[in-house]
Amino acid sequence: MQEGCRNVLARKAGEEGDPSRSDGAGEVESLRDNAKLKEARDLRRNSTMPEQKLWQYLSNRQLGGFKFVRQMPVGPYIADFVCREKKLVVELDGWTHSTPEEIAHDQRRTVFLGSKGYRVYRVGNADVMESTEGVLDSILRELHK
Repeated sequence: MQEGCRNVLARKAGEEGDPSRSDGAGEVESLRDNAKLKEARDLRRNSTMPEQKLWQYLSNRQLGGFKFVRQMPVGPYIADFVCREKKLVVELDGWTHSTPEEIAHDQRRTVFLGSKGYRVYRVGNADVMESTEGVLDSILRELHK
């Protein structure tokens, strides 16, 4: 395990906190699409358990000092987690990403984000819940590419 992950996990293990807290931080002020902004806020307020768990470790520059925002609008899409500095989008995939239509949608989304200069790294919800340390290590490796 890389040092950045070990420090984050060690700090979190000793903290009491509310992982469901969602205060809308990280919103993009220059965004003019109010409907997309409202949708992003709603997604932050109603985040899934895997999103809440991963956000515990990505927020406040805890992973390698990299700043992440969550539920950030990018064109017609809303990216789950974004490190703007490294142009990395981390997308959490659950059971709803398994049909041919959903896979095709994800591919279109990845192509669009790539056209905007972003790399997309996909992580399964189950991986976040069952192997958080491994997920954090893999995200950190992606950030260092």
